[in-house]
Amino acid sequence: MFDYVQQYWPYAATSFVVVVSAVLLASVILHKRNERAAIAWVGLILLSPIIGSIAYLLLGINRIRRRAVRVRPHAMSPATSSMSANCSMAIADREGGVGIHRELTQLTDALATNRLTPANAITPLVNGDAAYSEMVQAIESATRSLCFEAYIFNYDSVGREFVAALGGAVARGVEVRVLIDGVGQVYSWPPLVRALRAAKIPHARFMYSLWPWQMPYLNLRNHQKILVIDGEVGFTGGMNISAWNRTEAALRRRVRDIHFKVEGPLVAHLSEAFADDWHITTKETLIGDSWFPPLTGQGTVVARGIPSGPHESVERVRWIIAAAISEARQSLRVMTPYFLPDETLAAGLRLAALRGVEVDIILPEKTNLAFVTWAAMARLDELINVGCRIWLGPQPFNHSKIMLVDECWALVGSSNWDPRSLSLNFEFNVECQGSELVTQLGGIFATELSQSRRLTLDDLKSRNLIVKLRDGIARLFSPYL
Repeated sequence: MFDYVQQYWPYAATSFVVVVSAVLLASVILHKRNERAAIAWVGLILLSPIIGSIAYLLLGINRIRRRAVRVRPHAMSPATSSMSANCSMAIADREGGVGIHRELTQLTDALATNRLTPANAITPLVNGDAAYSEMVQAIESATRSLCFEAYIFNYDSVGREFVAALGGAVARGVEVRVLIDGVGQVYSWPPLVRALRAAKIPHARFMYSLWPWQMPYLNLRNHQKILVIDGEVGFTGGMNISAWNRTEAALRRRVRDIHFKVEGPLVAHLSEAFADDWHITTKETLIGDSWFPPLTGQGTVVARGIPSGPHESVERVRWIIAAAISEARQSLRVMTPYFLPDETLAAGLRLAALRGVEVDIILPEKTNLAFVTWAAMARLDELINVGCRIWLGPQPFNHSKIMLVDECWALVGSSNWDPRSLSLNFEFNVECQGSELVTQLGGIFATELSQSRRLTLDDLKSRNLIVKLRDGIARLFSPYL
């Protein structure tokens, strides 16, 4: 028997590899919409069936099937809902001229799952020095409910402050729910979950399993950052929870970033995004006025929350960014830590510059992901050639994400300009309309611009051949970065 197995095992193993490779090749051909990514996966599987098949099983398959896009009715009161149904066109008519663009609003209305909401207050909080104190104070003021969602939640000096505040809320009888990403949580050492468990803080890990065969989401991450207090005050943006974000701290590694405090009807969109993720993870449905109270106007910003993820048939944020680029009339300003636009977005930026739009893009001179920086550098000449201005920001590393169109429209949140954010991650962004907020964000942008150096074609041409080859090779992997 042993001789029989020994004789035929190689043939059986080879047949198994061939069958699995054929099935995976069919999956790539049928389901991968990005041609570059599809060709790359086909080549990898053909050239190295075992390694290619394992890599595709771990990183290439989107097996997300969220059981509900919405697990509860819309949280806004009937009065607010009726206002929001027509507020976008009313704002467009009032602003006129270079105000809110009617076509852009119509397109985002069609793409987004949420309606625009009027009368919001959105306050930018620059760096952890400003954001963390506001967030901890809000947690300490909670009386009914608190939901908190993070990608990276380090258990360092800042993490301990948040855990202490969350534990205090639990002790006061506040309903607390904390959700951290299954991949992002590995950045925390010592493990944050131990502290949450010790403080008896209700928590869960998004798409997490100890068993590799039950962990099919290695390449899919929940990158959203959401905090909502009593259903009335929210925080969102791109900032993780880490001592690195306190730029005044004497740490070797520091990160600059922008977060946003939200008040008004928009808070319901933050609560709903968290409730959906919590339900998918734990099967618990969050309902009732403690989580979703009636909300009233608090400011002048018209806004909507835009959740997105790999479960959707439409790459929502990518399309909205493309529409915003095409509708820009005077200026287009982008600040992002990672910049790997696909051909559609890159072509849109080039066309905007050729139409006479002032296009300014601020990128960090140095990032925490050198490979991504190399890939980005390989194609920046295509933008500079047609008049786009590329600026390299100073240290510390700037993780901020802002897109401003003319003087009236902004997109802020957790998404980067790379394939991972726009195709693979679960993200939460906010579309903002109103000249007051955009002017304020424009001031933040201008401050960063004044400290940045402009990248020129001569800079790119002066790179030696080895560096150019390195950057070009990194660019080939951009669909996976």
